[in-house]
Order: sequence, then C-alpha cells, then structure tokens
Amino acid sequence: MTFQQVTEPYDVLVIGGSGVDTTVQVGALPVPAADAYTVPPIREGAGHTGTGVALGCAALGLTTGFVDFIGDDHQGTLVRERLAPTGVDFRPLISPHGTRRAVNLVSPDGRRTSFYDGRDPLDLRMPPEHYLPALRRARHVHLSITHFARFLYDDIEALGIPVSTDLHDWDGLTGHHRDFALRSDLVFLSTAGAGERIGPVMREILREGRAEVVIATAGAGGAYLLTPDDRTPRHVPAAVPPGPVVDSNGAGDAFTSGFLYGRRAGLDLEECARLGAVAGAYACTSPGTHTALADPEMLRPLHPAVNKTPAEALSGPSDAEVSHAGA
Repeated sequence: MTFQQVTEPYDVLVIGGSGVDTTVQVGALPVPAADAYTVPPIREGAGHTGTGVALGCAALGLTTGFVDFIGDDHQGTLVRERLAPTGVDFRPLISPHGTRRAVNLVSPDGRRTSFYDGRDPLDLRMPPEHYLPALRRARHVHLSITHFARFLYDDIEALGIPVSTDLHDWDGLTGHHRDFALRSDLVFLSTAGAGERIGPVMREILREGRAEVVIATAGAGGAYLLTPDDRTPRHVPAAVPPGPVVDSNGAGDAFTSGFLYGRRAGLDLEECARLGAVAGAYACTSPGTHTALADPEMLRPLHPAVNKTPAEALSGPSDAEVSHAGA
C-alpha cells in the first residue's frame, strides 16, 4: 500500500469515520407509507463524519491526516478517490467487513434522515504500529465515535495531544458515546438527541469528564457553548447561508472543521464557533455530502476577527498552547 509522503506535523489527525453515502431526495420527511416512489437521480459518494472533518480541515489549509478502516470494495474505492486530490494524508487499513455506508433521505428543505450501516464488529482493533506514527506527528486529534477509536485514548493521553470528538445526536444516556464524551477536551454534539435536556447533558460532560468546552449545534438555531466558568450555555447565532439550503448532510462536520481552524489560529471559543457556523451554513448550499467546503478566504470577510492570512494562521501557536483560549 502506497501512502503520501508527509513529513510535517499534522494540524489535525482524524481517526475513524470514513464511508459512503447514498442520497435519495424525497418529497417530505417522514416519508408517507407507500409501496414505491419515483425520485430524482440517486447519488452515491464518499461521506460520513470523519471524511467530512478531514476534507473540511484540508480545504481550510490545515495539514490533515486521516487513519481508518475501509473495505476492499467499490465503496472503499470511492473514499480513496474522493480524498486523493485534496491533500488529506489518508492511511487506511483494509477491513474484511467492508466499507461503512449510509442511505440518506433528504427533503426539499434540506433536512435529512440517515440509515447508517456501521458494519464494524465490536472486536475490530487498529494495530498500534499503524496509528502511533501518525499520532506522534499530530498537534490535535479528532476521534470519530467508531467503536475501535475508543481504544486509542490511552495512547493519545500518554502523548499529551488535545483531542476532540463529535457525539452527534447523543441523548446523554446511550453508553456507546460515554467514553468519547468524558475523555475528550473539545466535545461537539447536536441538540437533536437530548432536546430540552441539552443543557444538563452539556453540564454533565463538563462535570464528569475532562472537557474544557462543550459545543452543541442546533442547525438554524445556531450553537451553544458551555465551559466550566459558564453558568448557562452561551448562544452563538447561526450564519446566513450564501444560497438556498438544499441538503444539510455534512453541515455538522463542516462546523467542526471551521471551529478547529479557528482554534489553530488562536481565536477565542465564540469566534471559533462563528467560523464553524459559517462553514456549516455553506455546506448546506450544495446537494450531496461534503460537496461545498469553506476555504479561509470565505471565512475572513464574513468574520473580520480572522485577520490573519492562511499562512499566518497555520504558523500560529499549537493547539496545546491555546488550550485555554476563551475559557
């Protein structure tokens, strides 16, 4: 297997979360019961959360690594082909269980329902000799909530690398997410799972875990930040999309990428969240998953606080050096 030869440190190393999305446009969600529907052309392409964060970070000029399992199958080829021209240093291992996939139903207003086929068995483990060389080059690690990734926390902590994760629509109860929630420095999740309980869930993550900030995204409602110094979550307004909203697939991953870009540039937490909101809004203006990726020039005019050039931002302090920025 041939890898790209990257010798400089990774600004962000993404672990886990590659896969392929099949996107079906439907007239409404939930879909009314019927035997069959005629739909517009069905699209298939690389998607899923790890792919989205890696693509988003690379588009923003961050040196990005990505390690994961994929299958020796058509879907694995789609993932490789999507990442190959982007600058992401993708280092996959072949899983005999195949590439993860999902079927996403998307309504005319851009909302989606996803049917996820994770397919990794619970005993799947990534060998340390594969991921440790990448970890040792990482300034920041972003762990997708694939099961094998939870077993990398000990090595990440031993190396002293800041780590983020996205819990997606965690309800605060499901056990699968808890390790990720309590062992990450930056925790992203959406408000969809916990609903009105999102505030207590965010406070529990801070109280029981090691997070210095929890970020809850709420789609058109914006986002919320909570740090140990906050009595209540701070609201960050949603950004206005630069075009019609046609597909929300990948918006949360784009938000995470924009936030991590701001973090790398040394911005405070609220400004990082505003950059994330801009990147997330832009992601909604294109059909499919991870097809509209924000770049630094797009973020800077919309948010004057990002007053560095991309090169200056990338030469800023390490994530560890700004680990308490804005907190």
